Amino acid sequence: MSLPYAADAETPLTSAELSVLESQYQKELASGHASTQSRFNLAWGLVKSRNRDEMARGIGLLTEIYRSDPPRRRECLYYLSLGHFKMGNFDEARRFNALLIEREPNNLQAQSLQELIEKGVAREGYIGMALMGGAAALGGVVLAGLLRRRR
Repeated sequence: MSLPYAADAETPLTSAELSVLESQYQKELASGHASTQSRFNLAWGLVKSRNRDEMARGIGLLTEIYRSDPPRRRECLYYLSLGHFKMGNFDEARRFNALLIEREPNNLQAQSLQELIEKGVAREGYIGMALMGGAAALGGVVLAGLLRRRR
């Protein structure tokens, strides 16, 4: 099975498409047990979403599959990494992607995702530094104002 590049996950399913996956999953669940394939399909659709709650639900389903169905771990690793990346959970994204790269060092999708994760980590670091710098500058202004009042 060929896995899509991370850019594919940026294109969410339509409401109708996601509804079809949800209906299949719920139908199977109501009859006693949802198949791994139905759970995976729904999880995949949810991870593609732009809605954080849906992405988190997709990650939850993928985690269940990862734990309960060892033959599906490879697929789950990629989508778990992708889902965590989209949610900004870079440490988790890195961890799952590293497991996939360990198993498949030549996996182009995982390598591509690794680059995106590292860029996200760097961007987050720059934002953190900017916030810290801004807070320090604000603290300096407040302190200077307090010192002037005491004089």
